[in-house]
Amino acid sequence: MDFLKNLEWRYATKQFDPTKHLTTEQLDHILRAVNLAPSSYGLQPFRVIVVDNKELRNKLKQAAWGQPQVTDASHLIVFAAHNNLTEADVDEFLHRIAQVTGVSQQSLKEYGNGIKGKVNNFSKEERFIWASKQCYIALGFLLAACANMHIDACPMEGFEPAKFDDILGLKEKNLRSVVMATVGYRSTEDQYQHQPKVRKVSEELMIRL
Repeated sequence: MDFLKNLEWRYATKQFDPTKHLTTEQLDHILRAVNLAPSSYGLQPFRVIVVDNKELRNKLKQAAWGQPQVTDASHLIVFAAHNNLTEADVDEFLHRIAQVTGVSQQSLKEYGNGIKGKVNNFSKEERFIWASKQCYIALGFLLAACANMHIDACPMEGFEPAKFDDILGLKEKNLRSVVMATVGYRSTEDQYQHQPKVRKVSEELMIRL
């Protein structure tokens, strides 16, 4: 199917059909797309939490101002950024490069020092903001993958991050929730699916130099 047509088809689904669920293969495909998203240096300074537990989702719904997508969608996916990226995280990344590519870790030392220098120049809050930006890139890949499979999704910032962190036990993992997405299948009663997509015309959006 045509990718742009699939993007035209998608919308931020507000009402999901709670009786319809993704298959394991569909979910794995979406999560694989998320894992393939680019990030600064390739560090992936975030974690992706797939919440299946109904009790947890009911609690999260209350921390998301009662929005029904949280419990009605097939799956809830929370993107959480590292709260304070350290040199140890960079060393872990360099070790992964060495394992996958077969190069020596010694040959990566200069590259690693460059990353550490950038990270160390940030304050703790700046590191979190930087890591948070990577979450949104991954979220974009999730939305595109869902659209290409005609699976509905809704990106959501409408929740209380501190409460999410408590419910999901993220503080102990040195993580802070940033954004989430609900995925599944739209309800026939969701009127938003019938609304035309409103976007700027190309000339208003694009600046060509």
